[in-house]
Amino acid sequence: MDPRILDEITRQLAAAVPADIDRLKQDLQKNFRAVLDNTFAKMSLVTREEFDAQQSVLNRTRKKLEAIEQRLIEIENNP
Repeated sequence: MDPRILDEITRQLAAAVPADIDRLKQDLQKNFRAVLDNTFAKMSLVTREEFDAQQSVLNRTRKKLEAIEQRLIEIENNP
């Protein structure tokens, strides 16, 4: 996962903490980041680039399979 996204989520969570406990904000921000890192690490997420690359491979494979199926139909119809 993009570290900038985690930083933004962490910043937003820390901003929600009341100002009177501002001295604890940095500690909370570090803890929020650790929890988010741990949670996202368990989720087996992929980047958008990895997803797009796999989708491209799948599309090419699907087209090849369709061509093979069509060729098989032609062979079966013209023994």
